[in-house]
Amino acid sequence: MRRLLATALVVTGIPWTGALDAAEPVTRRDVFYTATNDKLQSLDVYAPATGANRPVIVWIHGGGWKEGDKAGSGTQKKPQLFTDRGFVFVSINYRLLPSVALEDMMGDVAKSIRWVRDHAREHRGDPDTIIVMGHSAGAHLAALVCTDDRYLKAEGVSLESVKGCVPIDVSAYDVPKRIRDLDDGISANFRKVFGDDDQRQRYFSPVTYVRSGAGIPPFLILHVASRADTKAQAQWLADALGKAGIPGRVIAAEGKTHGTIGSDLGKDGDAPTQELWAFLDEVCRR
Repeated sequence: MRRLLATALVVTGIPWTGALDAAEPVTRRDVFYTATNDKLQSLDVYAPATGANRPVIVWIHGGGWKEGDKAGSGTQKKPQLFTDRGFVFVSINYRLLPSVALEDMMGDVAKSIRWVRDHAREHRGDPDTIIVMGHSAGAHLAALVCTDDRYLKAEGVSLESVKGCVPIDVSAYDVPKRIRDLDDGISANFRKVFGDDDQRQRYFSPVTYVRSGAGIPPFLILHVASRADTKAQAQWLADALGKAGIPGRVIAAEGKTHGTIGSDLGKDGDAPTQELWAFLDEVCRR
């Protein structure tokens, strides 16, 4: 009965938020989303074995914009956890600094989302119910692609296909402010990523693009409760979203580190995960 109910819910596009009988996801790894056949421009797809029109999670790994992988330790358990809940889970790679510029990195993220939209139905997904999530540097990339619509427009994708954004524990929503607030050592590292020019820093700041009527989706902004930097930046972004009439909720995760807030997401009994399931249920019904 639970399996039949779960299948009925996801066929109608409503995510199932109760536990399912565990089943291995149908998996495709190292799928290239460009014609270059570069593994840094590839993605892994994990789909439930049954159903159709399921919401699609696009997961963007972290690593300081310089390292990381779509199958890293923060991702490994998520495919099963999310497919059990009725989602298609797509984990993406993207090219990294210093080999490419941030513009190229953002282009990769947009191209991967275009691939997801084009191929969602082949993997039991709904091309118009995409949720973009990311941890650390991936949170910045997720927030930027969901606010600055130029990257998706360049790929022929509308922000209307993105129903929600979940950035997790990063302090780069307002980059110039973050650099001003940092001590000299950390500020120097941020300048290596975003440059010394204030205009360029604003160009890569999600808050720069928050405005009403732009199709920006609702946000669930997660951060480690004890990190003052990510707390402040999360609230800055939420305030900007609120002023524009866009739903943006901030959740402070107690007892977490920068690593565990990402690696624990999806697990039973995890408080941020419970907030996530409620958010996903809401945005997938919109």
